[in-house]
Amino acid sequence: MSERSDVVIAGGGAAGMAFALALRAAAGEGLSVTLCDPDLARDQRGDSRAYALVAGACRFLDSIGAWAAMAGEAQPIRRMEITDSRLEDIVRPALAEFAGDAQAPAEMLPNGVILAALIEQVRAAGIRLIAAPVSGFEPGEGHILAVAGGERLSARLLVVADGRGSRLRERAGIAYYGWRYPQTAIVGTIHHSLDHEGVAVQHFLPAGPFAMLPLKGRRSSIVWNERPETAERLLRRSPEELVEEIGRRAAGRFGTISAFEGVASFPMSIGIARRFTGPRLALLGDAAHGFHPIAGQGLNYGLRGAAALAETVLDAARLGLDIGSTTALEGYERQRRPDVMAMAAMTEGLNRLFSNNSGPLRLLRDVGLGMVQRLPGLTGRLMAEAAGEGRLAPRAFRGLPL
Repeated sequence: MSERSDVVIAGGGAAGMAFALALRAAAGEGLSVTLCDPDLARDQRGDSRAYALVAGACRFLDSIGAWAAMAGEAQPIRRMEITDSRLEDIVRPALAEFAGDAQAPAEMLPNGVILAALIEQVRAAGIRLIAAPVSGFEPGEGHILAVAGGERLSARLLVVADGRGSRLRERAGIAYYGWRYPQTAIVGTIHHSLDHEGVAVQHFLPAGPFAMLPLKGRRSSIVWNERPETAERLLRRSPEELVEEIGRRAAGRFGTISAFEGVASFPMSIGIARRFTGPRLALLGDAAHGFHPIAGQGLNYGLRGAAALAETVLDAARLGLDIGSTTALEGYERQRRPDVMAMAAMTEGLNRLFSNNSGPLRLLRDVGLGMVQRLPGLTGRLMAEAAGEGRLAPRAFRGLPL
């Protein structure tokens, strides 16, 4: 015997939960959803990272009922400053500044706040939860059979959202192409003596970008890229020594750094699945793609995928199509691949261009940044794309109903 659902989701991260909520918000009980993840049993989730949610992502989260529970902790990014410096440079003039108009370009939120709001809404929506991973699956005629926590689950569609190292993607025989960067990101939260006033700062240093992203209060999230051996050495230092190193890179921008908490590190990589769909299966979030965080689009693109897949599934259901069929899932593959490839190319290019100490390249990128800022039309288009309002964005990101 097996339990039946229209959709089984393997992975309860932000993308998986947002997709489940999108189906429930638009279809109600018309589509049954089961969400499987061992972390669903934990009260506290999330690491020390924080994310910049673009305007389109905020609109999507609002449409599925999750934004209200996290909005109180959101810190709007009012302005972004970009510098291209060496560590020994005393003065670091901003080469480019981008400011929002009536709406902030993005809202900063701690990872734990985002996940807590989503799981709260998932539980309130009555979505079936299994606190166990999907350990295997087998496509059949008109259905796919998944196993989670000893339960057999029959569904029309299995959504694989179990992260970059997805075992289910591998089991499906879908190749994943990518590579590791010679960089490790050190992350955490700093406390500083001056108000950040909603300013996000990105210093492009030879080892990689060093970003300070505003949080509520006199706090900022740090994303600090170093070579792996340097990062390993830095992480062995005392908290006081780490604060001193951050102060050298912050160059007094927000006053005195008094503390650095929630210290963690993550290897940098890029990867894209050869296909985003298979027999009665769709890849979502990090299982489908992963980028360098230089543009801050990792979570945003996971949510874009959730909105796009929900759009595809709901459109198929309204037309009376089998939501797990190859025909129904073609739209998801067709919509997401150009968008993902464009972002992967941009993050790869930016990282290669800025993470070096080449004099000619420094001149080229500095001139390029200056030109972009002096072309209002181009700046506006770039800001619209970054906000999730471009032509490749799913309907929910553009404020249209699912």
